[in-house]
Amino acid sequence: MIRPDEYEKGKQLSTNTGIPVLEDAIRVLIVDDHALFRRGLQMVLEGEPDIEVVGEANDGAEAIKQAEATSPDVVLMDVRMPKRTGIEATRAIKETLPLTKILMLTISDEEADLYEAIKAGASGYLLKEISIEEVANAVRSVQAGQSLISPSMASKLLTEFAAMVKRRDERNSVPGPRLTDRELEVLKLVAKGLNNRDIGTELYISENTVKNHVRNILEKLHLHSRMEAVVYAVREKLLDIK
Repeated sequence: MIRPDEYEKGKQLSTNTGIPVLEDAIRVLIVDDHALFRRGLQMVLEGEPDIEVVGEANDGAEAIKQAEATSPDVVLMDVRMPKRTGIEATRAIKETLPLTKILMLTISDEEADLYEAIKAGASGYLLKEISIEEVANAVRSVQAGQSLISPSMASKLLTEFAAMVKRRDERNSVPGPRLTDRELEVLKLVAKGLNNRDIGTELYISENTVKNHVRNILEKLHLHSRMEAVVYAVREKLLDIK
């Protein structure tokens, strides 16, 4: 809670709106391909004296440019966008601005998107089912170093990992399946967050061939999703995720 005396002492005018904000206000970049949603977020956040909206972008490519130009403290990032996805943009922004916190705000409730976003460096993953007024508190929490995940997504992850532990315990006495060299190459690239098209480009094979390899990997390992395959790869030390 900001005391009136603190506000009067530290206020300045936002460079974007002329609205008074604190000198140490959290600088936020809004990234979403829906203009009305961006506008709604902007209106709500600009009403908070400790938050300043420093820019907006409508796709992942523009997000990277805006982040480099404005050096925001927090980026509110959609996942599914044209040109470059929010996950790709997150990865690029974290490489150039490692101190910037990125909070995914999306309609995607896919576990794979959640895992890849966090692996790319996101500090939180919230579904757009939350009220727009809750976003300001989410921004403050992420800036303070907290990690946020929508309860429904956290529940899915807990269920998924519990099932994996059970299956692993059941197979403890059974020799593990052998993957071919090519399947291992594909699995490592899946664990790095690449999609089928990018894996095909990396290995000089078709996207359909990649799909077949992924299907064979899941069948051999008795897994049900790419996310499980990633966790398997990390657990078996097939690659290091830092």
